[in-house]
Amino acid sequence: MPYINEEGGRLNNFAIEPKIYKAEAPSQAQQRNYIVLGVVATALIGGLMFVAFSVSNVS
Repeated sequence: MPYINEEGGRLNNFAIEPKIYKAEAPSQAQQRNYIVLGVVATALIGGLMFVAFSVSNVS
């Protein structure tokens, strides 16, 4: 760990910073997978809401 002596003899500990890299845009296959997962998630939430309203006493 990199320690630095400050004024008055105090030690200060700094975290090691990770390497920085440039993010890459998702490929066509990844974009398609994101769309498919979004549709599946939307259908799941819609189905759960339908079931919740179906079994509730509020009409």
